Amino acid sequence: MSSTMTIRLDDDLKQQLEQLAAATQRSKSFLAAEAIREFIELNEWQVQEIQQALKEADAGDFASAAEIKKTFAKWG
Repeated sequence: MSSTMTIRLDDDLKQQLEQLAAATQRSKSFLAAEAIREFIELNEWQVQEIQQALKEADAGDFASAAEIKKTFAKWG
């Protein structure tokens, strides 16, 4: 199932989208939906990682001094 959504694009971005749609033989709607899907997936992942890191920090779950030293030793 899909829904309709209206967005405003500046003229340059709209022209780029039209050119890409023509070049790839895809609709503007398809390309816009794919771009939004990729953006959401990336940002959801980042937000989840940040939330997990905050939980670990709140629980006092930090790397030990020995673990940090070992990691930096790998980099010289």
